[in-house]
Amino acid sequence: MSILINRRRIMQASFAFAVATLTAPVVDASAQTAGEVRVLTYGGQLGKYVIEAYAKPFEAETGIKVIPVTQDFEFAQLELMQKTNSVTIDVGPMSQGAALQAAEKGYLEKIDYSSFRKEDIEGLVPNVKQDFGVGFFFYTYNLVYNTKKYPAGKPRPTNWAEFWDTEKFPGVRYLVSGQYGSEGPWEEALLADGVAPDKIYPMDIDRIFASLDKIKPHVRKWWTAGSEIQQLMLSGAGDVMMSYDGRAASAIAQGGALELNRNQAKMTWDYWVIPKNSPNAENAQKFVEFVSRAENQAAFAKLYPEGPTNRNAFKLIPEELGLTLPSHPKYLEKAILLNGAWYSEVGPDGLSNIQRLVQRWSDWVIR
Repeated sequence: MSILINRRRIMQASFAFAVATLTAPVVDASAQTAGEVRVLTYGGQLGKYVIEAYAKPFEAETGIKVIPVTQDFEFAQLELMQKTNSVTIDVGPMSQGAALQAAEKGYLEKIDYSSFRKEDIEGLVPNVKQDFGVGFFFYTYNLVYNTKKYPAGKPRPTNWAEFWDTEKFPGVRYLVSGQYGSEGPWEEALLADGVAPDKIYPMDIDRIFASLDKIKPHVRKWWTAGSEIQQLMLSGAGDVMMSYDGRAASAIAQGGALELNRNQAKMTWDYWVIPKNSPNAENAQKFVEFVSRAENQAAFAKLYPEGPTNRNAFKLIPEELGLTLPSHPKYLEKAILLNGAWYSEVGPDGLSNIQRLVQRWSDWVIR
C-alpha cells in the first residue's frame, strides 16, 4: 500500500502555520451547537483515512456532526489559540513531544477514561495512556538495506552496530538529519556504540556525537523529509539506510529492491488531545473514546499501515496484515520506545534536550 506522510512534526513550532491560524476566521463557541465536534485530522491521504475510519463512523453512531479540519496540529497553533482565547478545534492528533510541551503549559484537557470500556483500557499500551492524551498510532524508524547490494544468502546488516560497521558492510549510507533535535540518529548512535536498549535514556549527548564521528565519513546524505528518503531508496543509490517504516513499505510496494529490518526499531506515536477550553469538550471526549476502541483501530489499520495502540486490535486484524504493522506484539517487545519526556526535559540552563541536540548538531555537521 502506498502511503505518504511527513513525520517531521515533533516539537516543531510552525510560524507560518500559526500566522495562518491567527488570520483565519474564528468560530465563536456560542455559535457552535452541542451536536458537533471539530476534529483536526491531518492533511492529504492520511486525513482522508482518518475521516473514513473514524469521523464518519463516529457521526453515524452518535449523531454528533463531525467537522473535519484537514491539517496537522502543531504546538504553535495550539499556543496561539490559548493565548488569544480563540479555541476553534475540539480534538486532534499531536506529536508526542508537542503534546508533552502543551500539557506542561496547561493547554490540554484531561482525558476522561471513565467512559472507556474495560477491555480497551487494558488493551492500550501503557506508554500511550496519559492524562493529557491517548495514543493514536505507532510508527517507527528502521534499518533498511538494498537487497541487490546485500542479496539473500549473503551477510546482511541486522542492527545499528552492523550499520556502523563499514568494513563488514561497505556501501552508501543515508541517515536522518538531526537539525530539528527531536528527530535524529541519536538512539541509533548509542545502540551502535554498545548501549543496551533498556539503558538508552537518559541519553548521553557526548557519547552520541562520539559515535556519530565514526559513521560520518560514510554517510552520503542526511535526509530531512520522508519524501526525500523514499525517493533515495527508490533510486537504488543507497545500500543501507535509516527510514520511516511507512516510507520503506511504500518504496517496496513501488518495486524498490529493499528490505525493512524491524530489529532495534525506534518507535514513536502521536496523541489524540483535547485543547483546554475546547468549545465541544464533551463531544471531544466521546470521540477520543471511540477512536481508542480495538475494532475502530483495526478498521483504521486496514486503511493505513501503521500500528494500533490498542493491542486488542490485533485480534481483529488478519495475521498477514498484522505482521506488516510496527506495533505487532512480535515487534513491540523488541522496539525502542522513544522517550518524549526526555526530549522535552529542561535543564538548569533553561535549555531543553531538544535545544541541546540542535546546537550540537549545527556545530558538528559543518565540521
